Amino acid sequence: MLSKYINSVFTYGKFMQNKLSLLGAINYPNDFTQVRYINKHWDPKWKKLRRAKVIKIKLPSFDDDKDDSTKMSKEQMRSRMKEYGFSPQKAWQERPTFISSTPTIFESYVAPEGDGKYSAITKEGAKQKITFLEKKSKSVMAIRKIKSFDDTFKTSYFIEEATDIYQKAHEALAAKDKGKLIKYVTETAYPKMIHNMMDKTIHWKFLESLEPARVVHARTTDLITKENVFAQLTVRFHTQQILAIYDRFGRLIQGSEILRKDVLEYIVFEKHLANEYGVWRIHGKVIPSWMTLTDIAEGTYVLPKEEQDPVSTEPHPVEATLVEDTSKDTPKNVTNTQSL
Repeated sequence: MLSKYINSVFTYGKFMQNKLSLLGAINYPNDFTQVRYINKHWDPKWKKLRRAKVIKIKLPSFDDDKDDSTKMSKEQMRSRMKEYGFSPQKAWQERPTFISSTPTIFESYVAPEGDGKYSAITKEGAKQKITFLEKKSKSVMAIRKIKSFDDTFKTSYFIEEATDIYQKAHEALAAKDKGKLIKYVTETAYPKMIHNMMDKTIHWKFLESLEPARVVHARTTDLITKENVFAQLTVRFHTQQILAIYDRFGRLIQGSEILRKDVLEYIVFEKHLANEYGVWRIHGKVIPSWMTLTDIAEGTYVLPKEEQDPVSTEPHPVEATLVEDTSKDTPKNVTNTQSL
């Protein structure tokens, strides 16, 4: 009875399957077949059904395509791709774009006529203050929108930053440092500032502020999507500056390096609020209709050379007859006119 179990030694091991510990029997050493109790159809009668679950597909022959692709027409190529289940390729017309600034000034600030000439005590100055307070409601809502994106925003801090940006942008413009200038102005204002700057020497200096700079206008808008928000703040600068522009020949064409000028400007600053790394930059300048325009410097140009006929070597027939007539009476020690 015991000899019946001598040749077969059963050892039991632990096997992990489907996160369960199962006991499996191993017939050692005559048979090394592992027996696992898995709920699986092993009966041969289900073999045909298991084979029916697999779908045979026709694999493409890439070697044949290399030889025939150059000879195939568009219709044949389209039918081949349709046979293999590939959709035909289409020309990709879309291009990735990044909008870092708006193209214009939206809702431009309307400056009161005579701004900078009347004090708050006078009648005209009091009217300007009342008009400014009436238009302040939209600006307050726009500043609240800015604070929803930037918690640390304050108009007092922004005035200091705007004054610094204003000075550094004009210093970079005078030094013709285009790489530094693009940091302080938007892509919309950049071509306007460097226009007609070639072959000119600019001397600019900021002296002092006659009145403290202040924010007079604030607006926000969304572009394409509601989350893509831009903000524009208009700052009023009343300063004293020195400006002198020289042409390429060193002649003064505008301004002076000695005289001080009182300058009243309305500079628009823009920031991409939706961009986490957006910064305030100069976007444009509001010029009221009542403000007197400055004289535009006249450009200097090189006159084109006039086309002259090539000088002929043969003398003119009239000139030749004159020379022949006069040569008879001229003495020998006088030089002939034809030789001249």
